[in-house]
Amino acid sequence: MNLPSLPNSITTERLVLRKFQPGDLAAYAAYRTREDVYRYLYAAPSTGRALEEKFAKLLDAPFENDGDDFRLAVTRKEDGVLIGDVMLKLASKAALQAEVGYVFHPDYSGRGYATEAVSAMISTGFEACGFHRIFARLDSRNKGSVSIVERLGLRREAHLVENDRFNGEWGDEYVYAILAREWAARM
Repeated sequence: MNLPSLPNSITTERLVLRKFQPGDLAAYAAYRTREDVYRYLYAAPSTGRALEEKFAKLLDAPFENDGDDFRLAVTRKEDGVLIGDVMLKLASKAALQAEVGYVFHPDYSGRGYATEAVSAMISTGFEACGFHRIFARLDSRNKGSVSIVERLGLRREAHLVENDRFNGEWGDEYVYAILAREWAARM
């Protein structure tokens, strides 16, 4: 699989998904340092220098090998406000599979922005990259995230019971997925 060059930006009806810029650090930190944002991510939010290093790495991250991810800032067309980010992670180059992920500032939830951005990222994965299958891994308690992938037509393929642990608490995970032909047929 030879990955084509990915777009620097994707425009939807209400959003512009674009590469992160150095000046985005404060807006990125505004949601990426919140405990409530990380409650379903099985990790503590990064802060200080660790957050700055994490942000710096995503500015020019490669998307060539298994484990690499392509991450875009999600901004509103109307005012340019950065409200979250979406990513495609190259899960298996040989098997043409990617994982879609997303994190949004809670102040902008309930308006369909995440669904719109995730839909655009899945389309990009199938159309620009030629992936065969795209999947999402979600904490089973994250009802908002479950709603997004189900609204987009992804099918629940697995319920992993107590497969992860954070701060002494076990968590279940759902795996949702869709094939390229299924995505094309839903349009």
